[in-house]
Amino acid sequence: MDREEVDRALARLGAEHEAIETSLLALQDHAGRRLLEGAELSGTTKERWAAAEQAISLLWAHFDAYTGALGSAREIRARRRSPGATELAELTALLRDHGVTIAPGAAALPRTLAGGYPASLTGPARLSESLKLDELVERMNRWYAEVIDVVAAADSVWSALPARIDMLAAELQRTRSLAHSVGVRSGEHPAGDDLERITAELASLRDEVVRDPLAFWSRPAGRSPGAAPGGGTPDTARYDAAARGVEDVRREIDAVLHVRQDAEERLIRVRDVLSRADRTLGEARRARGEVLAKIAASEVPAVSGPPTALNEQLANAVEFRRRAQWHRLSPLLESLEQRAEEELLRARESLTAVTAPLAVRAELRGRLDAYKAKVARHGFAEDRILMERYDAARRLLWSAPCDLIAAEQAVLRYQRATAEVLAGQGAPPSHARRAERDDRPGGTA
Repeated sequence: MDREEVDRALARLGAEHEAIETSLLALQDHAGRRLLEGAELSGTTKERWAAAEQAISLLWAHFDAYTGALGSAREIRARRRSPGATELAELTALLRDHGVTIAPGAAALPRTLAGGYPASLTGPARLSESLKLDELVERMNRWYAEVIDVVAAADSVWSALPARIDMLAAELQRTRSLAHSVGVRSGEHPAGDDLERITAELASLRDEVVRDPLAFWSRPAGRSPGAAPGGGTPDTARYDAAARGVEDVRREIDAVLHVRQDAEERLIRVRDVLSRADRTLGEARRARGEVLAKIAASEVPAVSGPPTALNEQLANAVEFRRRAQWHRLSPLLESLEQRAEEELLRARESLTAVTAPLAVRAELRGRLDAYKAKVARHGFAEDRILMERYDAARRLLWSAPCDLIAAEQAVLRYQRATAEVLAGQGAPPSHARRAERDDRPGGTA
């Protein structure tokens, strides 16, 4: 090396020395490192921090060797303003060759760092080791990156999770107090069981996070061992599940509180719906008797009895309200509201099915009278054939029991006769003869 090369190398190494010293001092002051040193660790974090602590000791030992080598080089360079061949040879050996000797014990390398990744340099411990300054710096950079990865990951997890867990635990405690005030307790209501489960989960989660934070550090897929430190996020899956559980419990308790506020009004509505369903079924039973008496040859469906089971459940709901057992009233009242509406709908369908034959008879009566009025408007009220067919249809429709099939055929015959009369208003009066022919056996009516 000539003098200019020596001076440039010393300037570069000086700046590098200052940067390394700054980084090592920052590592010493890092909050994550201080927490790791004072924590009772377990699992992955305990294993990786043991290796990281060894690496920190080695980093300082190597930095001391680096500092010593740099100081020796500066001392040799300061001997003369223009160094001679002897000085340049010494500087070349120190700055470019294996001029740095690692002291005995400082060459023992940690076998694992960064979550089980192989250390940057591995192998059996050696009493001493000679390195180039560039090799020394490269090794220190790798170790520092791995140590800071452990420290930063632990600090990120501790910064993200314990405080959030504590806040959720406080919210859970408030929820528990509210739940107990409305009777939601473990063993009596599913939400009470959920409260106990979430409480135990949060306590366990916090203990695990404090003891083994790196178990809750999620690394991006495909991250290589030599990647830059960081590049991950705290794994909050268990915390998020607990938070969702607390929210579900809170919604359930809100529902119970809503029941407590509106219980009387809702019970009155259920009682009213069931009463209407009972009256509708009673009307359907009476209508069925009327249909059986007035309509012949018709299948009339049976009508069920009153909703006894629902009335018993309604009585239970009233008792729950009287005893302020809101957690039991809540699901029962929701079920009663739904089933009461279903019962009312079933009663209405039953009434519709039972009265269908009466509706058919009423429709036929209306149709017959409408055609009679139409005939009268056109001046054919005294037509003998129309009068005979009207009387036949009317006798069937107003007799008891009424044969709906025969009555419908009679109304159709009257309709056809009416249509022929109205269509032939200006033709010769041959309608009467055609009508008489239709009434004979083999006719079309």
